[in-house]
Amino acid sequence: MTWKGRTVAWDRFGEGPPLVLLHGTPWSSALWRPIAEALASRFTVYLWDMPGYGASSKLPGHAVDLGVQGLLFANLLEHWGLQRPHIVAHDFGGAVALRARLLHGARYRSLCLVDVVAVGSWGSPFFTLVKQHAEVFAQLPAAVHRSVVEAYVRGASHRGLREDDLAMLVEPWVDDDGRAAFYRQIAQADERFTAEVEPEYGSIDEPVHIVWGADDTWIPVDRAHRLQAAIPHASLSVIDGAGHLIQLDAPAALAVELTRWTQRAAEGSARP
Repeated sequence: MTWKGRTVAWDRFGEGPPLVLLHGTPWSSALWRPIAEALASRFTVYLWDMPGYGASSKLPGHAVDLGVQGLLFANLLEHWGLQRPHIVAHDFGGAVALRARLLHGARYRSLCLVDVVAVGSWGSPFFTLVKQHAEVFAQLPAAVHRSVVEAYVRGASHRGLREDDLAMLVEPWVDDDGRAAFYRQIAQADERFTAEVEPEYGSIDEPVHIVWGADDTWIPVDRAHRLQAAIPHASLSVIDGAGHLIQLDAPAALAVELTRWTQRAAEGSARP
């Protein structure tokens, strides 16, 4: 798909009601793929990379902030012809889904929010440091840049990452285009994009479920409880032994949780 000069890479597989997975930063849809393949036995699953991430375009003149991504996602759902899909979102993907819902007319059959950016404040200490000095970090030599990204990504995991998983997460950011895109997306992060919609969370009437890693140091679990309070009918599950990269820290527990939730949502019994 091409949208306002941006190329959006996406994939669709499986059979059943539509379910869309949204990634966060600095990730891509690759983080969701194993779980997506499991869910494809009961759903038509849609994976996509936000512009600036993964296999989508990373052109330097294109904004990649949450405002752009939320509007794009609403348009992407129209492009796919999806009126009320199930949504599962992680990290920045949560803010993207929430902005599409609250500002751009998207509607969902259900919404599952996994360790999401949704309530202030958010961003790890490293994220904040890079945001303040993005132009300086963008000039790091390639080898130093790779070491920085690897250290940053490792910090999102509670249990530690296998080398192949680390490579999957880091490789999109190590060539020239990826290096520039890595710092650009951090530089354009701004809490105003969540502050703008946070007061409206109580108006969401779709079934909502929140899943969080108990040991998430990037977005601590207190944010999960605050988000649940802001969406009064939302349910919450906290997974022990998982950090922000819950897909890799506790894949079996997350798969069970998502299977349980999506089955209830598909059957129309997800309301508390």
